[in-house]
Amino acid sequence: MKPSRVRPLSHLKNRAAEMIRNITESREPMLITQNGEAKVVVQDVQSYEDLHQTIARLKILAMGQKNIEAGQCFSALDVFKEIERLDKEEGVK
Repeated sequence: MKPSRVRPLSHLKNRAAEMIRNITESREPMLITQNGEAKVVVQDVQSYEDLHQTIARLKILAMGQKNIEAGQCFSALDVFKEIERLDKEEGVK
């Protein structure tokens, strides 16, 4: 994290509204320290949600990769053949 994005807790206490506005506008997180030690990261809601959506997508990709490695997958051709078979069973043209 950039040194300019690190602030002590006292700065947050004294300038909360200004910091929130700055974080929201820049969409860059800010590290808050207490007694010189990193304690929390403050970030805007959109960045937080974007981060969690990215994590969810990565988890899905990892699960898919594990399924592929375990042989628990089907070729596209096999899937389309099964769809056609089910369509015929149900009388769909």
